[in-house]
Amino acid sequence: MRTRVKVCGITREEDALAAVAAGVDALGFVFYAPSPRNVSIEQAARIIAKIPAFVSSTALFVNADRKEIDSVISSTKIDLLQFHGDEDPTFCESFRRPYIKALRMRDDLDVLSLASTYHSARAILLDAYVEGIPGGTGSSFDWQRIPAQLSSRIVLAGGLDADNVADAIRQTNAYAVDVSGGVEAAKGIKDANKIRCFMNEVNRVNSN
Repeated sequence: MRTRVKVCGITREEDALAAVAAGVDALGFVFYAPSPRNVSIEQAARIIAKIPAFVSSTALFVNADRKEIDSVISSTKIDLLQFHGDEDPTFCESFRRPYIKALRMRDDLDVLSLASTYHSARAILLDAYVEGIPGGTGSSFDWQRIPAQLSSRIVLAGGLDADNVADAIRQTNAYAVDVSGGVEAAKGIKDANKIRCFMNEVNRVNSN
């Protein structure tokens, strides 16, 4: 099955369109003020309005309150929600939108057990654990820790770029990969050539 690709941390229309042109499946928008990739609701809405059919938009939150999430949903018509904080399953399900739950790969994390708690999630995103940073760290983790039985639900994140994504896909058989810093010229500013190179590597491993 073809590996799906999400480019996260989109802040500019030209970056969104470059990613679409390269063949990505989804674009991610960060609604978390401390992040250098944070976008306003208005900014995201303008970009999302330019996204063509069959490319999904995803809103990333970190322990956001209900009012903010409701506002993003109503103003942007976002397709998917992505929760990177301590949100419990009941909270994630309450917005009646498909959602992804991110898990940070701490050394003591029981991936299989925690993933089963979020059985209603469309996917489980696995990211590197760096204390105090809920995502976008640029760090990877030991892919061997991913339970084989979860591969069809996994979105693999953390330190991916054109140099390692093919190995990541081969080792994990993840349903999708999520890249941000690995395709950037600077934080929040994507590099169209890096996106194309990343997609070329994904397509190459998928064709073998």
